Amino acid sequence: MTEITISLLVILFFVGLCAGFFDAISGGGGLISLPAMLIAGVPPLTAIGTNKLQGLFGTASATITFAARGHLDLRALWPIAFLCFMASSAGALTASYIPKEALTYAFPFILIGVALYFALSPNLTDLRRKPLIPTLILTSFLLPVVGFYDGIFGPGAGSFYMLMLLGLGGMGILQATAQTKLFNFASNLGGFIGFALIGAVSWKVGFSMAAGQIIGSTLGARLAMKKGAKIIKPLLVTICIATALKLLLSN
Repeated sequence: MTEITISLLVILFFVGLCAGFFDAISGGGGLISLPAMLIAGVPPLTAIGTNKLQGLFGTASATITFAARGHLDLRALWPIAFLCFMASSAGALTASYIPKEALTYAFPFILIGVALYFALSPNLTDLRRKPLIPTLILTSFLLPVVGFYDGIFGPGAGSFYMLMLLGLGGMGILQATAQTKLFNFASNLGGFIGFALIGAVSWKVGFSMAAGQIIGSTLGARLAMKKGAKIIKPLLVTICIATALKLLLSN
């Protein structure tokens, strides 16, 4: 690992700020933060673990911002978040036993499909619709599956949470964005604990980026609440395609 200098930490602080801003609106902050750490010389496994650490602060800040404006009922949603946390923890513990090659090849195409759904769907508004599946199946099975994936691999997890809540749960786009931040925080926490237990975390880098994440995610969440579907929908499509391209080009 290269020497961690003050100037490097300052640069990574601003990287965290940008990542937090976009992640709070549409997810995909890891597209910015993870490559930046790799370029800075952080080893890949440590970069993934550190990305979970700094992402915790961003998703927590966005969650608090949405909750403070009345967009989250934490008392009602914490059991679902806990399931996502447990599923992500299990995913992190089993990550070394699952062939990541299959995930690496399959998920770019899944993400492209998700992007097409977001782009072509006329129903992505702030209005709530009738759910396509029973809420119990969504909350007790499908959302924890996304959490499990987040613990194993991670890229696109926020987009998958959004797809479940919007496409299957019938939520308005702002409500789905708010709940995605909560569930993403829970699965980030579960995955982080797994990486921390094996020592794959750079604390200096993680906390420097976390400071930027707090500022960026708070600003992003406020903008999302102000602009709603007008800004969330195009960024969702862009982030899904960008994540898919990154995964394809890294193969």
